[in-house]
Amino acid sequence: MKKSIFGQLLQIKERIRNAEYRFGRNPDSVQLIAVSKTQNLEAIRSAVTAGQRAFGENYAQEASEKILSLQNLGLEWHFVGRIQANKTKLIANNFSWIHSLADLRLAVKLNEYRKEANLAPINVCIQVNIQKEASKAGIYLEHLACLAKSIDKLSHLNLRGLMAIPKPEKNFASQRKNFKALRLSLVKLQALGLQLDTLSMGMSEDFEAAIAEGATLIRLGTAIFGKRKL
Repeated sequence: MKKSIFGQLLQIKERIRNAEYRFGRNPDSVQLIAVSKTQNLEAIRSAVTAGQRAFGENYAQEASEKILSLQNLGLEWHFVGRIQANKTKLIANNFSWIHSLADLRLAVKLNEYRKEANLAPINVCIQVNIQKEASKAGIYLEHLACLAKSIDKLSHLNLRGLMAIPKPEKNFASQRKNFKALRLSLVKLQALGLQLDTLSMGMSEDFEAAIAEGATLIRLGTAIFGKRKL
């Protein structure tokens, strides 16, 4: 397992560098988040040996146990899953980033818990449901500006940008089209005066198209750890 994860990570990082060059991005302008949900501690440590420092988790309880066990490694933890109201304190206390915020009520709770714990503001991205898929979380584009301005006022949330999980597309041009919509949404918010610098988009099957459209954070799980066992 260790060799496989190590090798996969090296290949992925090479593909990221090549995509940066191909699409005129600055070197090292794209950060890789290794999505380690359901992965055991051994798998995460194997990724660390390949130089990986940032990890994404979907489940707050599972993640908090991993974070405690690996606290001596100085890793950066990103919450990328659906936020449950009864897990907001756990999320606020354990993560450096939240990618999946789409509800002002939850934002207020996260802000309160972060402040209560006397921690620095947590970095957040608003999850956007670009194609209005009923099965996915995220705010619709027409409501985005209002939510963004409200979150930006919360003292212990540091609004950094946007996140999306578009429908899977095989065609590279179609993949780019979806990511372009998120990029243009970020530009519109910047024009309103919001200081945003982050596009969290791109997964194992489409991250190169995301890089072409300006992704700064890409979230890969399968490409690094292999298919998850159900």
